[in-house]
Amino acid sequence: MGIGLTGEHQALAASVHGFAGRNIRARGMDHEPFRAALAAQGLLGLHLPEEYGGQGGGLLELAVALEALGEHCAPGSHLPTGLASAIVIRAMTASPAVRGLLAALADGTLTAAVALPGGVRAAAADPAATALGSPGADLFVLPLPDGRWAALDRADCETWGVDGLDLSRPLTAVTAHAVPDDRVLAGVTSGLVADLAAVLLGADACGVAAWAVATAAGHARVREQFGRPIGQFQGVKHRCAAMLVALEHARAAVWDAARALDGTGPADEAALATGSAGVLAADAAVRCTADAIQVLGGIGYTYEHDAHLYYRRALSLRALSGDPGEWAERVTRLAAAGVRRPMEPDLPEEAEALRERIRASAASLAEAQPLERLARFAGEGWIMPYLPRPWGRAASPLEQVVIHQEFRDLKRPNLGIAAWAVPSIVRYGTAEQQERFLPKTLTGEIMWCQLFSEPGAGSDLASLSTKAVRVEGGWSLSGQKIWNSLAQWAHWAICLARTDPAAPKHEGITYFLVDMSSPGVTVRPLKEINGEEIFNEVFLDDVFVPDDLVVGEVDRGWRVARDTLSHERVALGDSWGPGSRHTDMVRLIGELGGPDALRPAALEEAGRLWASGQALSALGLRVILSQLSGGDSATASSVRKLLGMRHSQAISEFCWSLAPASPYWNRMILTTRAFTIGGGTTEVQLNIIAERALGLPRDP
Repeated sequence: MGIGLTGEHQALAASVHGFAGRNIRARGMDHEPFRAALAAQGLLGLHLPEEYGGQGGGLLELAVALEALGEHCAPGSHLPTGLASAIVIRAMTASPAVRGLLAALADGTLTAAVALPGGVRAAAADPAATALGSPGADLFVLPLPDGRWAALDRADCETWGVDGLDLSRPLTAVTAHAVPDDRVLAGVTSGLVADLAAVLLGADACGVAAWAVATAAGHARVREQFGRPIGQFQGVKHRCAAMLVALEHARAAVWDAARALDGTGPADEAALATGSAGVLAADAAVRCTADAIQVLGGIGYTYEHDAHLYYRRALSLRALSGDPGEWAERVTRLAAAGVRRPMEPDLPEEAEALRERIRASAASLAEAQPLERLARFAGEGWIMPYLPRPWGRAASPLEQVVIHQEFRDLKRPNLGIAAWAVPSIVRYGTAEQQERFLPKTLTGEIMWCQLFSEPGAGSDLASLSTKAVRVEGGWSLSGQKIWNSLAQWAHWAICLARTDPAAPKHEGITYFLVDMSSPGVTVRPLKEINGEEIFNEVFLDDVFVPDDLVVGEVDRGWRVARDTLSHERVALGDSWGPGSRHTDMVRLIGELGGPDALRPAALEEAGRLWASGQALSALGLRVILSQLSGGDSATASSVRKLLGMRHSQAISEFCWSLAPASPYWNRMILTTRAFTIGGGTTEVQLNIIAERALGLPRDP
């Protein structure tokens, strides 16, 4: 997914890509014709009101265009010119001289350069501001010694070029020697300029990172070494997948920051969003371009390849955006002060009619007695509403979102492993199996476990060796299963066993329902590193399973298992486990005395973790919005799951470092260690992302 999610945004991005492909023809191209072409397309004024010559959009529309231009490493002054007009339109001034600048910036008559708070300086002691843009720009937006900001003509400034890494976007040192009163931007602060820059430079950074991901993956698909494409080597495959993960994380942060600045919410809420973009976006571009050069190898380090142009652009963006550590500190202080960024989707009008009915049902359920409420949860399809009736409500994505919102205060049952088994029984089970198991499962009367993994077949599940031999009336199962959560309390199990040893690896497997009280079933709890006993090993010694407990076709159980595993990934992706969220981290910081009680390094690390968690929430919202619009959210869902597992561990490790005597965090640092193993290891998830999202070849 690009920054833009809607059909209109995707069409805009496609249009800009086409425009850039037609107009960016050579590295040494003249920037002026390109700028004129941008203006003719209306791209310089996407975010401005029509009364000022703009297109009537907002920062999000400009960010969508800048991401597309960044993917082409577009040269020239379009970014500082767009940033300048975004600053000027927010000035609380009625000065005709200032307002008159907007139309000229939108139509390309004026070019601009903008000094960036926290950006690079020509020298540490140099009083001049360093601006993004050319020394020959027509307009300079810069801070004044008294803290105010002004939009000054070139004649009112002294400018000279500054050497920078970016070969196609100049830097300028600038000082003001005259400040007309009508050019002061009332209400503009360094914080506002930094926030706007975080969004627009962040969008450019996402485009740069997107080019790096596509280029590295494309090279890895075709470049052969040792007799096969390098994309088959796990080291290359994982590097490319990690690049995509960093890109999607950054996109979510920039998207949310643009929405926040376009919105009417509190300023500190927007500052929290832009701070997260400042932490993540430019760093992602640097990481992705550096990794692209690594994948390209020697050719990526030559001047002939464009990789160095993108790496230079990424480094320049990081320098201009400001120190990510300073952004992180700001994020920590805002979060510790109680600022929060809600992640709620904007729903279409038809949601209100749904909401009225669902809210009435929720109110009725809230008044019911606990046992009656539980029966109604199951009977009315509220527990898994996306399932077909009668087990669910056949709820559309929109209805599911509204149910989630309206049922927040109603504690629906947690089905555990059953949440993965039920959809597969609904899809592949017989009517008799559904009637026998689903009603009592949905009310919690039947508890399930999963007998999939084996000592020799963990992530490589299709290598399982548990055998099912045909006997009169059914099957005899023998083998050992392991890592079976809650098996010591389960009534029933979903189980995979090999029914045809001669069949290819993913064939000859059958999906069974096993009564855990059957003769021959032995459960042995395993003590985990946190001292708990959730995992078990289960031994099956000639366990009889009748024919009517086979789900789906004999020897075709892998298809059913994949369905189950897909629900497992969704379930795990919805929650990163208790005590492993960025909100828990901020609560601990408050208990320890607040941000000022932290070491500087810890203050920065806390902000990075908060930014990561907030971007994860934004990524989840993007998945929902994509599903609502019928888009493909598979890549974002996989990325979110992978990032979420790592995030849980990082939060627990950080909080334990702050409070190593805390029993709770002692337990959590051990508990979360399993998160990157269960439900698909990190390495498996990276393979999935690389192969399915980037098209890298599977290992033979």
